Amino acid sequence: MIQSIDLYAIAPPLILALAAGLVLLLDAFLPRRPYSRPLLGGVTLAGVLGALGAVVAQALRTGAPLRTFCVPEGLAGSSRPGLIPSGAMGGGPPAGDLPAIAAGPSCSFVVDGFTLVFAGLALAAGIVVVLLSMAEISFGADVPAGEWHFLLLCVLTGAVVLPAARDLITLVVALELVSLPVFALTALRRYDGRASEAAVKLFLVSVVSTAVMLFGVSLLYGVTGTVHLDRLAQALRQYTPWSGVDPVPPAESPQAYASSLQISHDLPPVLTVAMVLVLAGFAFKVAAVPFHAWAADVYQGAPVPVAALLSVVSKAAGFAGLILILVAALPAQAALWVPIIAIVAALTMTAGNLLALRQRHAVRLLAWSSVAQSGYILAPLGVQTREAANASIAYLVFYAAMNLGAFAVVMLVSRRDGQEGIDGYRGLAFRSPAAGLSLVFFLICLAGLPPGLAGLFAKIVVFREIVDGGGAWLVTVMAVNTVIGLYYYATWAARILTPAPAPAPAPAPAPVPARAPAAGGTADTADTATEGVVTEDAATGAPGATRAASGAARGGPGSAAGWLPVGVAIALSGIAAVAFSAAPQAVLDLVPGFLIASR
Repeated sequence: MIQSIDLYAIAPPLILALAAGLVLLLDAFLPRRPYSRPLLGGVTLAGVLGALGAVVAQALRTGAPLRTFCVPEGLAGSSRPGLIPSGAMGGGPPAGDLPAIAAGPSCSFVVDGFTLVFAGLALAAGIVVVLLSMAEISFGADVPAGEWHFLLLCVLTGAVVLPAARDLITLVVALELVSLPVFALTALRRYDGRASEAAVKLFLVSVVSTAVMLFGVSLLYGVTGTVHLDRLAQALRQYTPWSGVDPVPPAESPQAYASSLQISHDLPPVLTVAMVLVLAGFAFKVAAVPFHAWAADVYQGAPVPVAALLSVVSKAAGFAGLILILVAALPAQAALWVPIIAIVAALTMTAGNLLALRQRHAVRLLAWSSVAQSGYILAPLGVQTREAANASIAYLVFYAAMNLGAFAVVMLVSRRDGQEGIDGYRGLAFRSPAAGLSLVFFLICLAGLPPGLAGLFAKIVVFREIVDGGGAWLVTVMAVNTVIGLYYYATWAARILTPAPAPAPAPAPAPVPARAPAAGGTADTADTATEGVVTEDAATGAPGATRAASGAARGGPGSAAGWLPVGVAIALSGIAAVAFSAAPQAVLDLVPGFLIASR
């Protein structure tokens, strides 16, 4: 069998993969010069921009969705008989409540509205992460630039492929392509025990989640005999969740349930277990309760760009896969998975907000805040409405701009001022007005308060969808959690806007008796004077004085080259958040109608 490949359809991930290969080659052959690291960062940024341009070009075209890697129509059915015979199960939701199954071949890669929104989100966030990565690499001489940018491009490649996946194999491979490089990125900072610990925790959690999800995927394949999502939906369309009563075979097909496996009794529990296992696997990926405990430690131990990558790009990929499985493959089983999602969403937002209340470390607070935001994104999927997925996607787009901006400012403050605790942000708006006011705006957006209207509109979209779906109790839980989140966001913002107390005057240094310099004594005297300056800076407690001085000497934290990418990242995130606050309808217009093409 020969398949035709549409290169235009796979252009975005192809550009990213080629850029990753180019970065490896340049890293291997470029001489170790000061320009080599910025050059590798520039190549990475150009690759991400090129892929984003391809996504925009695909979005501007008209016509049917692009499809490739398709199985010929004659082979589109199951390759072997599944456990569900055709027409064996009666009942199920009305045909009008499910996405239609179009005639034609089943395809593994489809570029439709759903794909374009998630690919654009991942690449736009990727630009900010690349900028933060360029700053991180310039700060630390022990970070290998080539490996860092290569792994980052691999993550973005998986994040672009995953929303286009329309079969279980492609879905799992793309999800692992998003997850596996993050382990190495987390531990790539050498001689950092906290980063190594975070990488091990992330590795163990991801391996367990992958194993659980693969078990569920294998059960789905065993039940239906197919890996394509549209064929899964077609095979399960006639099946409703098991009520404990065996169905009666139709009179016209008395042998429909004749099987040595006793399908009529054993199939429903198997299918239920498969769905629960798949949901559990994705719950690990998006840090949903009860698989959320890893988030704070990993975010704190990882470099800040990696934490931002996990909180937006990796989370978006996880939600893309989850929505594909639920809406494209298991729409007929909504009565089974909707209550599970609703309960998980309520527990996730509650646990995330309550744990964030106790945090005094900036990155840990953002980590638990990110867990709570996962609950808000899951909430619309906990009601049975056709537009639930669209509300989740819209909230995810709003959230990405706000959270990336917050992480960018946190990186700026931690590197420049050496402050990682919340108390260290006191008076930031007076020390650095641009950074302080930017962080206040991002926090207000996350809280959903004016003038940060992006967060407010995001929550309104979710509230409206839950109310339309009849989830009164879920709306109540989300409203309470919104108030809880408002407290710690407002507390952090208040610290930023509060003037810092004046430092106590440093005691005068004891006089040092003069001594006549011997031969070569000029250098010794200069060294002694230099040591005195550094000691005095450290004694005064000026935030980051010694760090900035040493960084400037080696072209690191104190240099303009190191801070420029962070400033650009903050500016881009701020522009996006302001645009979303001023024109939220632009985001809502990105997700019109039922996005996921059935094939």
